[in-house]
Amino acid sequence: MNPHAVIPIHTAILSVFDKTGIAAFAKVLFEHHVLILSTGGTGKALAEAGISYQEVSAYTGSPEMLHGRVKTLHPRIHGGLLFKREDPVQAAEAEKYGIRPIDLVAVNLYPFEATIAKPGVTLDEATENIDIGGPAMIRAAAKNFPSVAVITDPADYGMALTEIRESGGITFATRHRLAAKAFQHTSRYDQAIAAYLAGAIQ
Repeated sequence: MNPHAVIPIHTAILSVFDKTGIAAFAKVLFEHHVLILSTGGTGKALAEAGISYQEVSAYTGSPEMLHGRVKTLHPRIHGGLLFKREDPVQAAEAEKYGIRPIDLVAVNLYPFEATIAKPGVTLDEATENIDIGGPAMIRAAAKNFPSVAVITDPADYGMALTEIRESGGITFATRHRLAAKAFQHTSRYDQAIAAYLAGAIQ
């Protein structure tokens, strides 16, 4: 694989707890005619910055439900992240079901470690801060990194934007590095949850 090969960014999903830099990042995406999909809290931050986006619920045709527990767990999201663009059978199936390729994901997770560090936190409070949809999107995007860029750290927005400004997309080498970082991120997150739960039942 050519490390300099670029995938253009046409569609991005932004769903972040830490909103550091997200409006500035989204602004550049919007200026490059990227369709931005977003969820409630992130969408509100984009709207306040005057950035147009489409609600994930409007795109999927399925409302957020169960007090926000189910927002992005939908075939039009995960299909858009996972289908192999070079596979004509998968591409045809995606088209059949109205699944649009999603080229970039910017996601960071509920603050589980910060939550359990609070004095007197209950088991219920801790488990409510176990993110499900976020890790699922991160892992799907990272698995399909030849076609999808995944950003879990706001510090990487600048690098991604530099490539988008220069070439309209993100290189294979950068997608590869970001995927490795994404799996490290979800691994640490899961380890923190596992350690907490193991201690909570002793």
